[in-house]
Amino acid sequence: MEPRHLQQQQQSQQPLPPPTHQQPQRPRSHTVTTTSSSFTANLSAGSGALAYDRDFLRTMPGLLMVVEIVLGLLVWTLIAGTEYFLYPVFGWVMFVAVFYWVLTLFFLIIYMTMTYTRIPQVPWTTVGLFFNGSAFLLYFIAAIVEASAVTKELDSHNYNSWAASSFFAFAVTFCYAGNTYFSFISWRSRTLQ
Repeated sequence: MEPRHLQQQQQSQQPLPPPTHQQPQRPRSHTVTTTSSSFTANLSAGSGALAYDRDFLRTMPGLLMVVEIVLGLLVWTLIAGTEYFLYPVFGWVMFVAVFYWVLTLFFLIIYMTMTYTRIPQVPWTTVGLFFNGSAFLLYFIAAIVEASAVTKELDSHNYNSWAASSFFAFAVTFCYAGNTYFSFISWRSRTLQ
């Protein structure tokens, strides 16, 4: 027989059984209604990793964006390698080329990572139409101004760079014209729905 103080010690080390209080069961409803705000839904959808759309580069707008980035880079680097700051005409062309090069790169990243699906409040088809339309218009003006300003008398040692830049400015203009067309088709099909 064990001494009494050992029995009490063993009993105190054993876990107590859960209380056997039973709650009266209430009838349960089979219909559950939940609501959430669009902000909460977008926030929960946006908590995952960014998606990557490889197929975008295989579409015509995707290919045109890549060409716009490459040719736009050529436009402004050919001018930047010269003493363009002495001539206000080339300052304007530099502004247009760098501004739309950065924005095109930005939109390419948005489309490649499918960020536009995470921000449905922005009318992306309208934004794309205005972006491409304004890029076409301003690049067209810049290309005409640059082409008319390039002469051998202006600065013969920068002539080749400016002439090449003018050629690429017209090429980028045609790319933006193509993307404006595709943006218009997308915008029109979206507004007709």
